[in-house]
Amino acid sequence: MNVKKLNDANFESEILNNNGTCLVDFYADWCGPCKMVSPIVDEIADERTDITVGKINVDESSALAMKYNVMSIPTLIVFKDGKEFDHIIGYSPKEEILAKL
Repeated sequence: MNVKKLNDANFESEILNNNGTCLVDFYADWCGPCKMVSPIVDEIADERTDITVGKINVDESSALAMKYNVMSIPTLIVFKDGKEFDHIIGYSPKEEILAKL
């Protein structure tokens, strides 16, 4: 699996200093819709080696969730060249997520 486990310590180096496209999944273990979108994010990570895919547990990294105004989970944020590019809030099918990349 090509998904990076992100947290406060590695977010800047893995995402903000990345000169490409990144997909970041803000989730929680107890969240039903998060469990539905997680395998889709995993598939995208395995299929799209041209992008960086990471997951952030909002219970463990609440400061990052607050910084990016994550009010509902799952929230997927697309970063391009270290800058926020697009948001997907709630469950979305794979095709919709890929279209944002």
